[in-house]
Amino acid sequence: MNDLNQLCNRVDRLLDHLERFFPSVQPEPDWQAAIAFRWRRQGHVGYIQSVIHPDRITFDALYGIDDQKQRIDQNTQQFVWGFSANNVLLTGARGTGKSSLIKALLNKYASEGLRVIEVEKHHLVDLHEIVEKIYRRPERFILFCDDLSFESNEPGYKALKVVLDGSIATVSDNVLIYATSNRRHMVPEFMRDNLDTRHVGEEVHPSEAIEEKISLSERFGLWVSFYPFDQDHYLEIVRYWLTYFGINEMTARIRTEALQWALERGSRSGRVAWQFARDFAGRQKSIGISDRL
Repeated sequence: MNDLNQLCNRVDRLLDHLERFFPSVQPEPDWQAAIAFRWRRQGHVGYIQSVIHPDRITFDALYGIDDQKQRIDQNTQQFVWGFSANNVLLTGARGTGKSSLIKALLNKYASEGLRVIEVEKHHLVDLHEIVEKIYRRPERFILFCDDLSFESNEPGYKALKVVLDGSIATVSDNVLIYATSNRRHMVPEFMRDNLDTRHVGEEVHPSEAIEEKISLSERFGLWVSFYPFDQDHYLEIVRYWLTYFGINEMTARIRTEALQWALERGSRSGRVAWQFARDFAGRQKSIGISDRL
């Protein structure tokens, strides 16, 4: 009996091990029931997973980036309507709305067939496989790569370069890549990279190291930069979010607290403004309940 139990246990362990190499087949996502998706892997098999509760942020909620909104909206509209459009790289200060803008675009154009598939950095090596799964679909797809930064020679860095430009197979015309990064070139730049820069007459010839580091960002047809907000702009965004949370008056006390909140975080951004408004509104409501008890 003991020998039988040991055999059963060994068989169970063997089956568990085999499941890693032969995972269950994932169903095809319902492209009409969902608008946002993620690329996932189970063992050696990748699949597209629906996002049940996507972010419903709208364009109106994004203050202080009107020029950026206009440029990306125009590019996305061209893409959704079947005209030529560019891959987009959004770079700049943290918390200024880069990721939120892509989510807002999805909500604006989802009814016209736009879908977004989020791809994490360590899955960028699967980009060709993702494109293969969707290239015959009638929808228009944005592959969304958020907060990208690379070290030298990472496989995802090279895979993204190949998909953007340089593969023997062309990327489907129903797919664009939108990426966000706090770095313009997405890789660390060092002083030593400039040591091999050559001067020929009045011309400057960058070193091969520098050329390699800018080669990825150059493959994006549209660059959109985001900048830190000044104080007045930051307070305007605070006022908007306070109104959203039901507080319609911007008092001197609120203004002082909002500025102190930003100072403590070392940043004046839309994200910081939203966090302050959320905290302040929550505190006010909890104080009101306490006073009634």
